[in-house]
Amino acid sequence: MKFAEGYAKFRGQRPVISFEVFPPRTEAAIENFRKVLPELIGLQPDFMTVTFGAMGSTREQTIDIAREIKEKHRLETACHLTCVGSTRQEIDALLDRIAACGIQNVVALRGDPPKGETQFRAVEGGYAHAIELVRHIRKRGGFGVAVAGYPEKHLEAPDLDTDMKRLKEKAAAGADLIITQLFYDNRDYYRFVEKARALGITQPIVPGLMPLLSGAQIRRVTEMCGAKIPEVLSRELEEAGHDDHKAQEIGIRQTVRQIQDLLAHGVPGIHFYVLNRASHMKRIFSELKT
Repeated sequence: MKFAEGYAKFRGQRPVISFEVFPPRTEAAIENFRKVLPELIGLQPDFMTVTFGAMGSTREQTIDIAREIKEKHRLETACHLTCVGSTRQEIDALLDRIAACGIQNVVALRGDPPKGETQFRAVEGGYAHAIELVRHIRKRGGFGVAVAGYPEKHLEAPDLDTDMKRLKEKAAAGADLIITQLFYDNRDYYRFVEKARALGITQPIVPGLMPLLSGAQIRRVTEMCGAKIPEVLSRELEEAGHDDHKAQEIGIRQTVRQIQDLLAHGVPGIHFYVLNRASHMKRIFSELKT
């Protein structure tokens, strides 16, 4: 089932729930992931997306994991695909393999600069922007396409208005769905959606949430993507200090509050960056049922 069909199927009934996982890098991590995956599946998401390793680091695993989820667990999947280190021909070869696995959805991203570089540079014969990648996939046909949105703007964008214009170009290039970067203040998401609609962007805009697991983790992630931590949340994390258990409890409460508010505002879905872990997700889902 492609993105557009999935979101149309549940429109007006309930939000579509999706999880994002990443390919493990070590044998121990792979073994742990295979134990965690059934627990995540047991929470009954509507689909999973699998992130993409640049320069061949985990890109083959991306497709293998997505295929396993689809074939073994009978759950719809999407492969992430980036412009990093890939020519047009290599992108086509990856799309051929994805299609051969019966996977119908792709999350199209420019991708981050390779490690050690501060500026993105397209390889010869490749693409420099996600817009070009979306056009390529759409011209080829056969896939649902999701793109990224940044409620607090992309780190490289000079301002939010410029970033929103770029989002409009991605939407017009053929995106079916917009999944946002993580955020911790729902007001940023609501303003983002309002601006997108004012520009004529009509695609579903799905909020992306990353539950806190530790104070160090959230500070590292927010520095990487530019998301801000609200003052109250930051104060709670400071009080938790190096106690990761307390930080995780704070994170679970924060995520539950965000979800409850988002659901009250009728969001089309929620995308969770689960970090290949299940225990905190099980707690969150349990809290929402009470």
